[in-house]
Amino acid sequence: MDQDGKPGSSGRPRSVDTVRPPPPDSARPPKAAAKLHQVERSERVVIGWNEYVDLPEWSITGIKAKVDSGARTSALHVDNIRELHGGRVRFDVVLHRRKVDRRVTVETHVLRKSRVRSSTGHFETRYIVTTLLRVGPVEKQIEISLASRDTMLFRMLLGRKALAHDFLIDASKRCLATERPKRKKKKPAPISETPSS
Repeated sequence: MDQDGKPGSSGRPRSVDTVRPPPPDSARPPKAAAKLHQVERSERVVIGWNEYVDLPEWSITGIKAKVDSGARTSALHVDNIRELHGGRVRFDVVLHRRKVDRRVTVETHVLRKSRVRSSTGHFETRYIVTTLLRVGPVEKQIEISLASRDTMLFRMLLGRKALAHDFLIDASKRCLATERPKRKKKKPAPISETPSS
């Protein structure tokens, strides 16, 4: 105190520094994290609301799949499911909605049985299996529930667990990462000419 009873030698009160807390992460994200997020997004493959996908471990190519991020698990239309010994199952994958003779018989290990809500809102118990999925340049192991999609337009449904970390969806377009497979056309049988008498 000085002779006048005021703080400080100059007669002026001393200033006090105010410490302000740093802004929350939501207001100012770390630059490194933001940059990493941008890199991760740039590496993801953009797909449309439907794509032609492959299941190479089952020798299935060009099956038409609907992309549905509202569904948790992917689903595949199958027929003639038969449970085998040793935790295995055999079934027929129906590849075409109208040409029901186009099918592939698969035998694989059962991951688990799960209670799943169908598109009609009813709960049903389904077999869950795993296999390799190929969409454009991306290959990854996914879980698939074996379902009856006989009345559905698409033979396969790609859920969000299969889409996570690898894809971005453009819901306004279709087949951005894949092309419609070219099917071999059957050659017409030659017409035999009846010799004239």
